Amino acid sequence: QVQLVESGGGLVQAGGSLRLSCTASGRIRGIEAMGWFRQAPGKQRELVARITRGGSPTYADSVTGRFTISRDNAKNTVFLQMNSLKPEDTAVYYCKAEQLIGPVEAVVQHDYWGQGTQVTVSS
Repeated sequence: QVQLVESGGGLVQAGGSLRLSCTASGRIRGIEAMGWFRQAPGKQRELVARITRGGSPTYADSVTGRFTISRDNAKNTVFLQMNSLKPEDTAVYYCKAEQLIGPVEAVVQHDYWGQGTQVTVSS
């Protein structure tokens, strides 16, 4: 099993910044991509940003240019730097880790989720 612990959420005014962190522990061998998702009240969970083990990032259009994802493989930690925050960024932010198990010809992906951290942006 893999455990993910997030930190860094909070309340910030529009235009402000926050930095989220997520650290993986447990049976972490095989973790490849890590990412951040968010879910606002009444809405579906959506991808915010994802980064491969090699450091290649992907961003949702709504956060491109404002958010930056990074990771420290030695510390099994992924970060999300959020700048120029908007009220519509308000949501619970979840960390996700994608773990690949098994031989190349029969690899299986296991997804693990953190407990979520609240980000609230006031106008």
